[in-house]
Amino acid sequence: MKITKDMKINDVIKKFPKTIKVFADFKIDSCCGGEVSIEKGCARDKVDLNAIMEALNKAAM
Repeated sequence: MKITKDMKINDVIKKFPKTIKVFADFKIDSCCGGEVSIEKGCARDKVDLNAIMEALNKAAM
């Protein structure tokens, strides 16, 4: 299963626990702000969406 930008941050962490490090490295709020999509979280926290998506999918393998 591939991680997509529309998936909620908390859902990704539950399905792929290794991704929590990626969110932390990119300084994405995955605690209180984890109920939004990856795309919205990136916009909120000013993170490059393409870069984090590549890192997340690599970590999920």
